[in-house]
Order: sequence, then structure tokens, then C-alpha cells
Amino acid sequence: MSVKDKINYILAEQNRSKREFAKELLNLEPRLSSTGKPPSESTIYGYLNGRREIKIELIPYIAEVLKVSEQELFEQDIEYANNYNYEITKEVREIISLLKYVPSDKIIDLKEKLLMYKKVHEIDW
Repeated sequence: MSVKDKINYILAEQNRSKREFAKELLNLEPRLSSTGKPPSESTIYGYLNGRREIKIELIPYIAEVLKVSEQELFEQDIEYANNYNYEITKEVREIISLLKYVPSDKIIDLKEKLLMYKKVHEIDW
């Protein structure tokens, strides 16, 4: 999943429009290194629609507007959606971030349970 896809995914997950995103981004007054000026609203739409490459200097501003870390825009765990089921994806990502606090013996128990659910799911299909 590309960065622009992840941005759009997070916007959908947060039930926010591209227009809201563009306005909030522009309110932060980011400056492009090539021009020294903020991108236009149409340029931001170009980023979101894949017609333009997102400028790296905008990443901190984009992350701030989305209320995520900059790294989250590049990580793979955002892709744990069931057919773009945005409602549970947020919870799945939260669970993944909490796994580091689980004792190792409980991780093994959890894995066994998840494998059991997987088998049940495969039988249903």
C-alpha cells in the first residue's frame, strides 16, 4: 500500500473527507522546499489522487493532521483490514501495538487461539 493509499485509508477510517484534510493541512501552513510556499488545495488533491508525488517535507504535517506518527504512514500494520472494514482495523492496529506488553507464554496461548479461529474460518469458506 502506498503512502497516498494509507492517507486515504486513514481518512476513511476516521470518516473524514479529502476536503477536510486539505483545509486542515493548509491551516498548518506547510512550506514546500521547491517554492517556499504552501501547496495549493488542488495540489493536495493531486497527492491524494495519485496524480502528484507527495513531497517528503509534508509528511510531518500530514501525520499531524491525521493524528498518527510519521512512521505509521510507512508501516505495514495499517493493512490489517477485512475488505476495508475500517471499523475494526483501528482496533486491530491497537492490539498489535499492545502485544509488546504481553508475557511470552500468553503470546503462545494467543497464537493457538488465533490459529483455531483461522481453521474455523477456513471451514466456513
